[in-house]
Amino acid sequence: MKVTFVSDIACPWCAIGLASLEQALSRIGEDIPIDLQFEPYELNPTMPKEGEETIPYLARKYGSTPEQLAQNRQRIVDRGAAVGFVFGQRPRVWNTFDAHRLLAWAAEEGKQWPLKRALLKAYHADDKNPSDPAVLTRLAGEAGLDPARAATILASDAYAQTVRDREAHFQRLGITGVPATILDDRHLVSGGQPPEVFEQAIRQVAAGLRA
Repeated sequence: MKVTFVSDIACPWCAIGLASLEQALSRIGEDIPIDLQFEPYELNPTMPKEGEETIPYLARKYGSTPEQLAQNRQRIVDRGAAVGFVFGQRPRVWNTFDAHRLLAWAAEEGKQWPLKRALLKAYHADDKNPSDPAVLTRLAGEAGLDPARAATILASDAYAQTVRDREAHFQRLGITGVPATILDDRHLVSGGQPPEVFEQAIRQVAAGLRA
């Protein structure tokens, strides 16, 4: 079954959603062959490369008070802990476009999944800047990709149009928030759902495919 995970590295619920989906896939095991693909979405497409401080930015974007932001953050931390994802302080919000360009390349190399996992950890757990070529090159190497090729890609505009085209495609499909998990190109699971929700949805769709 094709499973398409539309997400942004900057999205904490995407980190939760992927960890949750991975648990669901572990439970399913070899019962249902899965082709997991990652597609780009930018929550903050106009964010400058130097980023912004998290609390002022989110307060301005969502009209939230510091108290509301603290409550939301605690909810995110708790939900992450439930699926094994540990959040750090995340003091800044960063631009993620270059990270999505590397993911587009990684898809061709069969390394998209480990790179996606590394990017989410770097951003949300380790407070690293995914606009920094040095950070991205290191993560590419850790994911089994060629760091020299990653550096060359980052120094160019390679895969930029690919990312923009894919973002536009999913916007046309009506995706306005992430994570959005699409099963078999037809069935949508919205948000960072618990593992049992992903598991049930995948099994139901697989049963329909077999019928």
